[in-house]
Amino acid sequence: MPAALNLDDRFPQGDHAFVAVRVFRVPTEVPGRTHDLKYSLAYVVDGVCVLRFDNEAGKGNHLHCGEEEALYLFISLKQILADLWTAVDDWRK
Repeated sequence: MPAALNLDDRFPQGDHAFVAVRVFRVPTEVPGRTHDLKYSLAYVVDGVCVLRFDNEAGKGNHLHCGEEEALYLFISLKQILADLWTAVDDWRK
């Protein structure tokens, strides 16, 4: 079974920024993850990705905030989406 696209949305945030949400359901767990989702949730300002939650193979769930990278404790899709919007609001302040 191939990966299935669950979410693929782009939310404009003014003239020069947007939030991109891409979530796939994968057929089996990928190393470094304990769930069946592959995701990339990003906040892009003036063409630069300033925030990103993702889970590339080998790294597991993590968050990029500016130049910093930190582990992220994935609980659920609902929770990570809420955390994304909270992070976007915090970045704007």
